[in-house]
Amino acid sequence: MPIQNIKKGDLLLAKPTLSNDIFNRSVVLITEHNLNGSVGFIVNKPSHIPLSIFVSQIESDSIVFEGGPVDKENIYYLHKRPDLIDHSEWIAEDIYWSGDYDDVKKAINENLIDESEIRFYLGYSGWEKNQLDQEYMNNAWVRSNSDIDIFDFWEVDLWRKLMKKLGGEHLLWLNTPADPSMN
Repeated sequence: MPIQNIKKGDLLLAKPTLSNDIFNRSVVLITEHNLNGSVGFIVNKPSHIPLSIFVSQIESDSIVFEGGPVDKENIYYLHKRPDLIDHSEWIAEDIYWSGDYDDVKKAINENLIDESEIRFYLGYSGWEKNQLDQEYMNNAWVRSNSDIDIFDFWEVDLWRKLMKKLGGEHLLWLNTPADPSMN
């Protein structure tokens, strides 16, 4: 049974024990967590590549973020505008996942949606049944109790900010090198 502490809409911070991979100093928004597994998106790792490189039908200079290591051939999106994008799935307050792609295209191309209301991700983060729960129990992740706007332009500084806000033993991680074996 999934750990009750993790739920859809949670932010998980990777501890430095998850070094040398895409999750190093990552902040992941959990979009699904149930008996079958978990799905989320890394919200603090911009690729610095514009969306137009991946999707020619959308006229936008928005950059694409690294969503995770799974299905990196596809672009996913989180947004704040279910009123413009039909079939959106509610994740948490003011955060929705997916929805009708033609609605996204229209909303962006007709300037109905602002860049600060939608975020694109290359791939996603996925865990098999009980995998994320096990990683959480092994202290690879910590839940953030912070209420942040994931649509702000966050980079690695978001991880530092949230660890600092957690305080206590988490302050130790702030000065740990990105690769703890270099310490």
